[in-house]
Amino acid sequence: MRCLIVDDEPLAVQLLSSHVARVDNLVLEKTCSNAMEALLYLRQHPVDLMLLDISMPKISGISLLQALHNRPKVIITTAYREYAFNAYDLDVIDYLLKPISFERFLRAISKVAGTSLINDAEDQHSHLLHDFDHAYIYFKKDREMVKVFLKDIQYIEGLRDYVRVVTVNGSIITYNKLSYLEQKLPENKFIRLHRSFIVALDRIHKFDTTHVKLDDYSIPIGRNYKNEAIKAITRNDVISLKGFG
Repeated sequence: MRCLIVDDEPLAVQLLSSHVARVDNLVLEKTCSNAMEALLYLRQHPVDLMLLDISMPKISGISLLQALHNRPKVIITTAYREYAFNAYDLDVIDYLLKPISFERFLRAISKVAGTSLINDAEDQHSHLLHDFDHAYIYFKKDREMVKVFLKDIQYIEGLRDYVRVVTVNGSIITYNKLSYLEQKLPENKFIRLHRSFIVALDRIHKFDTTHVKLDDYSIPIGRNYKNEAIKAITRNDVISLKGFG
């Protein structure tokens, strides 16, 4: 993810830059000392994530957010608690209070990345959580970030700029792209079998050439996805049946 730091405090910029450098999938594109500099930069150089201070001279971080039409994902970094309500009203990912520890920073980045990054408290070294039984993704629902364990997902349906994540505990509709989630989910556990559907392989009980059957759902197999879908299903030892009866 391309990252922009916007903060007028040199020590805060130095600390955040150090945190960014320790996360493999973050690249620091630029640091800006004020909101106007950031606004001009973003018009020419889109980024994926902005680490934004609120209290800055002339133009505040809140005003910058309000001025951006195509804003990146935003994590607020500030020394002031009182701005939290206004910040969350602008759909920021997280709100970090200075001084920001690496562990707290990493938790915020996990929400942006859509995958679980954890910190080893002894050596402060981040890594991906590989154990599937404990792996999770944060999805935004209303103004909250909701943790969803991958093992609980039955299928995900694309709804243009949104997705419906159907789990054993219910469903969540959240702003996201199906193609983005397809890249993030482990390919040995999930399969894209339609332009609008990703299905958990372990949840498939029956299938034929046009549909798969889950506990309570029948999901279509797209013509362009059929060959790869059937290979993936049979590779995972799911029993093949001709129909659903």
